[in-house]
Amino acid sequence: MRLAFLGTPAFAVPTLAELIAQGHEVAAVYSQPPRPKGRGLALEKSAVHRFAETAGLEVRTPASLKDVDEQQAFAALELDAAVVVAYGLLLPKAILEAPMMGCFNLHASLLPRWRGAAPIQRAVMAGDAETGVMVMRMDEGLDTGSVLMAERVAIGRQTAGELAERLARLGADLMVRAMSALERGAITAEPQAERGITYAKKINKEEARIDWSKSAAEIDCLIRGLSSSPGAFSEVKGERLKILYAEPVDGKGPAGEVIGDDLTIACGEGALRLLKVQRAGGKAMAAEELLKGFALPNGARFT
Repeated sequence: MRLAFLGTPAFAVPTLAELIAQGHEVAAVYSQPPRPKGRGLALEKSAVHRFAETAGLEVRTPASLKDVDEQQAFAALELDAAVVVAYGLLLPKAILEAPMMGCFNLHASLLPRWRGAAPIQRAVMAGDAETGVMVMRMDEGLDTGSVLMAERVAIGRQTAGELAERLARLGADLMVRAMSALERGAITAEPQAERGITYAKKINKEEARIDWSKSAAEIDCLIRGLSSSPGAFSEVKGERLKILYAEPVDGKGPAGEVIGDDLTIACGEGALRLLKVQRAGGKAMAAEELLKGFALPNGARFT
């Protein structure tokens, strides 16, 4: 089919690659405009933008799709369908109605749970047992469209970063299967359930601060849900330390206090053994590597 692809982060790249590999004609790729990044604030293209250029595809980076000229340029592509994966902009009605068969979004949750911007992180942070990916026919609501196909996965002990990589690959396969069935006219869309609706709002930096008075299980979910970005953090010895992975263990003590030589920290209930951390301005490292140059004896306090 003749498609447009709208996506921005690395999560979206496998779907674009798979659509190309399956022989679909990608008439244009839409992505968020390049953003300042790093100390020099040089403009950096998105992961989708960079991949699309290497594939020889036309890339468009409008700041908005509300402009009439942009909508006309999109309609002029004469598309069979549009595929959307973590694009980052709402699609106006004129864009949604331009492709002959409609616009289809790959969403990384089991809708209607976790509609919105951060579904993978929120699922892990909430301690959900499972999540998944769904292909949805888009409408003007926020992730409210009817569902064409879905795949479920257990979360287990995965971090949000690990889960995102897994769902990106699974979602790519799901989307190409959905497009193939759509092309054959062999697919139906089911409305989302009216119960169980939750919203995955963007991650607030302040909620990444660890509250050690909470249970080890709660803090564990927070750490895995924010790993590897933005990373849950705490202060110790006057330095901010990101905690990227830990495991709940038995232990008691004042909340936030080091109670073991293996960097075990007491929580409001239970304890956490830190396994992977990152100092400010440094690289991620194993906890035992941190202790070689940053002593944290029993009684040290994380605040």
